[in-house]
Amino acid sequence: MKLHLFNISNFKVDGGAMFGVVPKALWSRVYPSDENNLLVLTLRSLVVETGDNIILVDTGWGDKQDEKFFRHVHLHNGEGLIQGLRNRGYSPDDITDVVLTHLHADHCGGGVIRSKTGTGYELTFPNAIYHVSRTQWEWASENNLREEDAFLEENILPVAQSGRLNLVDEEGELFEGFSVRICYGHTPGLMIPVVKCDERTLVYTGDLIPTVAHLPLIWNMSYDIESLKTIKEKERILTEALKGGYTLVFQHDEFVECCTLEMTQKGIRAKERFNFSEITHC
Repeated sequence: MKLHLFNISNFKVDGGAMFGVVPKALWSRVYPSDENNLLVLTLRSLVVETGDNIILVDTGWGDKQDEKFFRHVHLHNGEGLIQGLRNRGYSPDDITDVVLTHLHADHCGGGVIRSKTGTGYELTFPNAIYHVSRTQWEWASENNLREEDAFLEENILPVAQSGRLNLVDEEGELFEGFSVRICYGHTPGLMIPVVKCDERTLVYTGDLIPTVAHLPLIWNMSYDIESLKTIKEKERILTEALKGGYTLVFQHDEFVECCTLEMTQKGIRAKERFNFSEITHC
């Protein structure tokens, strides 16, 4: 098995939105913001090459929308989606599977591009099967006022129309050594990949635990649809990870890529923090 992690792009979000009811006096001690209360987050994608499959987890914002759309997210730095893959020896045609943790625009937008003909859209990865949980797909297709700015038709419908959509109905193994947990607090049907590589198990925490600062059970985002479910789901996965000695891989933390866990008087917290490059050979 080969593993790669790369940052598509940095972007900015409101600190209050990222930490919900947690006061700024507390969260600002562990995750700094600028003078406008904005935090810098990353958009890290995971590549897992196992057997005959080359799996890409999440695809970032993409570039289909206009400048006005992207003005509020302040995209900067990062390798870019296609260049990040090329830097690791992959072309878009090489990707056999795209696993989308969920269908919010910053996680799936890069999976669809404008058609080379100038009209319509096509898949960025033409040979890939796109995997989404059925619950999330149905939820996003219906849309709702709370998430309508995150579920964009141009990111979703072309995948269904391509005939390359696989809807995941339940937790379990999708590929050899690659399984998913399904959660409902952030958005119904959020998939959390769990990768077993030799003696190490990695959890790509996605939007369930976006940064190491979100390890405390009640430190959660305002973006979560049902925060009480998020708390229970975090507790379940963190307890499993602590017991199994798993490594957490953070998608959005600008400062910490990975950590192990330990039990403290305040609950489960980060033990060792390190870069993903230290665990790519397994």
